[in-house]
Parts: sequence; C-alpha cells; structure tokens
Amino acid sequence: MKTLKIPEATIIRLSVYSRYLAQVDRQGVVTISSGQIAAGTGVSPAQVRKDLAYFGEFGTRGVGYSVKDLYWHLIKILGLNTIWSVVIIGAGNLGTALTMYGGFRERGFKVVGVFDNAPDKIGSYLNGLEIYPMERMKEVIDRDKAQIAIIAVPAEAAQAVADELAETEIKAILNFAPRVLNIPSHIELRNVDLSVNLEILTFNLASRRSLKTGK
Repeated sequence: MKTLKIPEATIIRLSVYSRYLAQVDRQGVVTISSGQIAAGTGVSPAQVRKDLAYFGEFGTRGVGYSVKDLYWHLIKILGLNTIWSVVIIGAGNLGTALTMYGGFRERGFKVVGVFDNAPDKIGSYLNGLEIYPMERMKEVIDRDKAQIAIIAVPAEAAQAVADELAETEIKAILNFAPRVLNIPSHIELRNVDLSVNLEILTFNLASRRSLKTGK
C-alpha cells in the first residue's frame, strides 16, 4: 500500500464498491469493468480507477477485474478480513434498532454486549443479547476484546459514557448522540448526526430549487 494520505471520500467509496461487488458476485458475474462498477455505484469510471490506484494495480487492461479477487482486496483494505467485536451503549429505540441490523454480521462486526443504566432493562435480552449494567462495561470489553463502541444514548449522557469508554481498551467510537464529544487522541471518533444529514439534503434541495427559479 502506498504511504500517502487516503481521502476519506475514497474510503467511503471503497465500501460502496465492495458492497456492489458482493451483489454482482451473488448474481454470478465473474469479471467487471471500471465502467460497470461506476454505473452501479453512481460515480465515474475515472473515479473508480483513481480510488483503486491508491492501493496498487488491480485487474487486466482490456479484460477488467475479477469480481471475487477485487472484492477480497477491498475487504482486506477496509480491515474487514477479521471479526471486530462491538459494544452498544444505550438500549433505547436506537440501540434496539442497531442490534437488529443484519449488516453488522455480514460485514464482520460482532455485537458482544449492550449496556444501559435503566434497572428495568438490565438482565433482560435484546435480540438475543443480554443487557448489562454500565458497571460491567470494562469487564465485558476486556473479556471479548472489543475495540469498537457505539454510543446510542441521549445527548446529555454521551460525554459521561465517552469518559467511561476512555478508561477501557476501546479504540474507536461511533457516536449517534447529537453532541460534540471530547475524547483522548488515541481513540478514533466518528459522529453520525441524523439531523446534520437531513440538513445537507434540505440544502441540496433548496439549491436545486434556487437554480430552477433563479431566486
């Protein structure tokens, strides 16, 4: 792999490419061109080739790419050639929905624990996963060697949860709480703010409307 900084947008597209390759592989497609990948994922053929070029040479000129080989190359690049243990903090509506998401397992993410501080939830099961008290978080993380945590608690509780996670072996946090978190630099943080994404959509819609009306 070349030692240069890979744009985050490229990593996002690699994930999309890998999902598309898995889809066409299930359909029996053996080889595929950059143009076909582009058509299936909504980018240009040049963008596909540029994204892949960050990581080496793939495929054969005039023939294309082996679907299976390229898929596994991308899986390895994305770090999905191993199982990642994940914990979810928050057993509310969002936490419940996340435990039901089959895509985690398909992509190599194994949820090993769900945590909450509500007495009526502790000890019950959520889609086959026991809900643990917050006091057992470090124990379970150590036991299952979890490296990724998903924060799915109300905004006012998110920083306290992040502080507790910082005292564990967690290496990355996916934060669904709508607030900015302060975490140590050794922990990777990714924020998923649904309202921000909706506002990007409304901005784009408003911009299109302005172009059409001239206002």
